[in-house]
Amino acid sequence: MDRIIPIKGKVKFSITLDPGVWIFDDRKVDLHTYFSGQTEKAEKEDEIQKISAYWDREIQEGAYFPPTLKTEKKFVKEKIITGTFGMPLAPFLNNAEVLDDATELMIVTDNGEFTIPLQQAYQLVLGFSKDGKPLKEDGPVHVYFGDGSNQNTPITHVRELIIQ
Repeated sequence: MDRIIPIKGKVKFSITLDPGVWIFDDRKVDLHTYFSGQTEKAEKEDEIQKISAYWDREIQEGAYFPPTLKTEKKFVKEKIITGTFGMPLAPFLNNAEVLDDATELMIVTDNGEFTIPLQQAYQLVLGFSKDGKPLKEDGPVHVYFGDGSNQNTPITHVRELIIQ
């Protein structure tokens, strides 16, 4: 149970976060590129390239799946098992339905408590894997500010998130 992080306090619904299953979530972000500001543009360009490549392949080779698709799938799988990923906190705060009188988020860790304004909490990213491995030593998650200001020194050893 030390891998589960509750969100509680001034919320309509107390929820629990299980970072162990986030690797399968499409909302995850690559932390190597997230803070460079290129992610949104890169994701759109990636999507356009994928669609373009698909249609080019359809036109040139017909509607069958050549062996190259297997290698593409292998590349994506390799990226997942060796990547460093994070999950935006905003969708979870939205699901918990933060109450109107809430003003801040307290991050409770083994090393103390950190309090940040609620507006800033919606920009947080929770890192959950590094080089394809879960964060067992100082995890289960690392908390990164949305602007990347603590990218090299994230908040670690997180135990719970309390909306105040």
